[in-house]
Amino acid sequence: MKRKAMALMMAIVTIVVLAACGKDAADTKVELTISAAASLTDALNELKAGYEKEHPGVTLLFNYGASGSLQQQIEQGAPADLFLSAAAKNMDALVDKGLIDAKDRINLLSNELVLVTPEGKGDSVGSVQDLLSHSVSKLAIGIPESVPAGAYAKEALTNAGQWDQLQEKAVQAKDVRQVLQYVETGNVDAGFVYRTDALSSESKTDIAFAVDPGSYKPILYPIGIIKATKHEKQVRELYDYLQTEEALNLFVKYGFSLPKQS
Repeated sequence: MKRKAMALMMAIVTIVVLAACGKDAADTKVELTISAAASLTDALNELKAGYEKEHPGVTLLFNYGASGSLQQQIEQGAPADLFLSAAAKNMDALVDKGLIDAKDRINLLSNELVLVTPEGKGDSVGSVQDLLSHSVSKLAIGIPESVPAGAYAKEALTNAGQWDQLQEKAVQAKDVRQVLQYVETGNVDAGFVYRTDALSSESKTDIAFAVDPGSYKPILYPIGIIKATKHEKQVRELYDYLQTEEALNLFVKYGFSLPKQS
């Protein structure tokens, strides 16, 4: 009888311990919310699967959009643990407001501005000057105030003396992926996007030309940890991982490049 009682007691203890361990495991499940520029969508979606496999207790939730809009969301208290911007100014604004610590911010990637046209029509536009021709009746551009790609395009067109002249042709978009969609569907004759977006278009668009890099500020993608994060350990691990050779090689595969060291 004593042996049976002892065996029963051990079984009960084992069940209690396993239940506690299961509860602890459930408690350690963490969801990290990453606010990221829309142009990072494809690369980050691929990165998600591999990262979650290597970190089974972590789930990555992505909030994609225009960097300016994401900045405003974070300023207004929207949930976010990490910010990946397509422009330094949006990251700098959050640093200035004390929402991101300067030591937890780094320029991760760089990109290039190009003009795309619907597939098969790339030969109709060979330079910024050609945008004034009759072959282009509608030109898609991200809203300059909130979409970095639009701001870079406005800067390039202003420096070329064409911004004001092209206003009647301009079709503004909420982010760079919407610009690409407008071009892919033929709703516009051309649009300014990043090279990485053009490469993701699966032959639905042509790259008409690369915009002169000297006509706009360098396109940098900084990342920063949100001070208000409740998952300091896990978000810092992700922040560090994004700077590893493995992660950077994945971004390069999607057409991004690494910032020049100053």
